[in-house]
Amino acid sequence: MPEPGPRMNGFSLGELCWLFCCPPCPSRIAAKLAFLPPEPTYTVLAPEQRGPGASAPAPAAAATAAAQPAPQQSEEGAGAGPGACSLHLSERADWQYSQRELDAVEVFFSRTARDNRLGCMFVRCAPSSRYTLLFSHGNAVDLGQMCSFYIGLGSRINCNIFSYDYSGYGVSSGKPSEKNLYADIDAAWQALRTSIDKISKVTSPVLVIHGTEDEVIDFSHGLAMYERCPRAVEPLWVEGAGHNDIELYAQYLERLKQFISHELPNS
Repeated sequence: MPEPGPRMNGFSLGELCWLFCCPPCPSRIAAKLAFLPPEPTYTVLAPEQRGPGASAPAPAAAATAAAQPAPQQSEEGAGAGPGACSLHLSERADWQYSQRELDAVEVFFSRTARDNRLGCMFVRCAPSSRYTLLFSHGNAVDLGQMCSFYIGLGSRINCNIFSYDYSGYGVSSGKPSEKNLYADIDAAWQALRTSIDKISKVTSPVLVIHGTEDEVIDFSHGLAMYERCPRAVEPLWVEGAGHNDIELYAQYLERLKQFISHELPNS
């Protein structure tokens, strides 16, 4: 097999000739000028890759810039709790905060209309905020390098941050291109705005339980789910309960027993 020709900054000699001698540039050269994906600075492990007993990142919910709560699940291994994906940063990500802040970063996958897997990130910077900023980062970084910036930005403007990696960046599949970019931003927007939209399609009885002092998922998200669910039964708002101690309250168990014993059989 012949040796590949010399390359300059990622360009072959033939591509350089096309660039300077035969404008307009072919799309493959334009893409190389516009997109400069770094070597990935993070990995995302799906639940089955973490192995038994592995801890998961803290769950998160969001609201779009129009104050709509964001997704609890996505197409490939999203959501919270034991089924959540886990984020692992390399040293090149230059993480500037503690494990507590890292636990508030949720990662999951969505899929674009061009059938690329899209790496998505929700950064809970301001749990009480009504808004989330959909952030498209620069052309030479990925989500691993940006997540520290997102923590700082969201904290200063009292806003949560939702971001994604373009096709060919980070854990996103495919190649960077103009057409893929349009599909990427559309998929990110749809992932952000449609969890809450799906609740209206649930036809079974739904019991919503939420602590009023939940420091991870704001109480307003429980209210929003209850208001939009067509078959919601009487909810349980546990006064004073947080995110990790709600099951310690006596009314939590009693309300679940009532739901399973009486409301489900009669539905």
